[in-house]
Amino acid sequence: MKTFHSLNLLACLALIVLVASSAAAQIPSPALLVLEKSDSTLAIVDPATLKVVARVSAGPDPHEVIASDDGKLAYISNYGGEGSALNTISVVDLIAAKPLPTIDLGALHSPHGLAFSGDKLYFTAETSKAIGRYDPATMRVDWILGTGQDRTHMIAVSSSLDQIVTSNVSSGTISIIEQVAQLNGGYGPQGPPPPPGNRSPRKTWQVTNVPAGRGSEGFDVSPNGKEIWVANAQDGTATIIDVASKKITATVAIAVQGANRLKFTPDGKQVLISGLGRRGDSSASGAGDLEILDADTHKSIKLLNLGGGSAGILIPPTGDRAYIAVSAKGNIAVVDLKTQEVVAKISAGNQPDGMAWAVRK
Repeated sequence: MKTFHSLNLLACLALIVLVASSAAAQIPSPALLVLEKSDSTLAIVDPATLKVVARVSAGPDPHEVIASDDGKLAYISNYGGEGSALNTISVVDLIAAKPLPTIDLGALHSPHGLAFSGDKLYFTAETSKAIGRYDPATMRVDWILGTGQDRTHMIAVSSSLDQIVTSNVSSGTISIIEQVAQLNGGYGPQGPPPPPGNRSPRKTWQVTNVPAGRGSEGFDVSPNGKEIWVANAQDGTATIIDVASKKITATVAIAVQGANRLKFTPDGKQVLISGLGRRGDSSASGAGDLEILDADTHKSIKLLNLGGGSAGILIPPTGDRAYIAVSAKGNIAVVDLKTQEVVAKISAGNQPDGMAWAVRK
């Protein structure tokens, strides 16, 4: 009897291992992660076949998604809009393709933009006019900084972790947040000397808010770190900011209307800008949903009409193609960046938007 029981136990354990192995084998690496906002789901897409291999609950009103550095987890901001009471970030196990317990942000509300750097998750909190950082190892928010700006929306964090950039939609600004050494233990140059034992410089954060344009939302930092480009949805322009001087160097007219996302190609040579169209007009009146500009000359190279208002842009590290979320049409357009033509479409759920690239390590 004991032998029979042991064999049953071993068989059950083997079945569990087999199911887990099958789930891991089903989820590709790399994987394209697509948020289907109106369905409140995360679609996991195989980039090789362009097929959805799994869908997982993404929590209430999902807007942006980012993968952990090891490609095993996805983090999803539960937004709810300006003034929302939502204060959670959903978590998805990308190996088992199942939701995990959500992250409670406490008093920080309307999380939106996400970045994962230095093994930690950075996020914006619009209603709180702040940004924060969550440490998965300790399972707690371990750092918060106020921007003082309205609708702090998107965020980018440098690999060195000493520079953070945010776009602030209603304030029409870009915040450049840098970690600096503060001398004299925090006293000004004319202030009293620091107390004994506190003579070494301490690190603090310096926030510079650079005026951009009305509705400044989608932005990106150039791969060389020298420029910030931001799309101004209400002005029909893109503002170019020199990072070193924190000054505007150019304002470029763009063809897409309601521009809300902007991305550099990995080589830094081109800039892609997507647009949702005029308010109440998801088709942008045929004006084009995606514009490709030359990053050096600032000239328009190509204007593509994807058939509906477009939002999220994702360009894999290889830089050979771009995935564009055509929100109004429920699909992801695959653009060949060499020919600058749409070469395929991925059928998605209702209102696809935020996307991420997950590579399992």
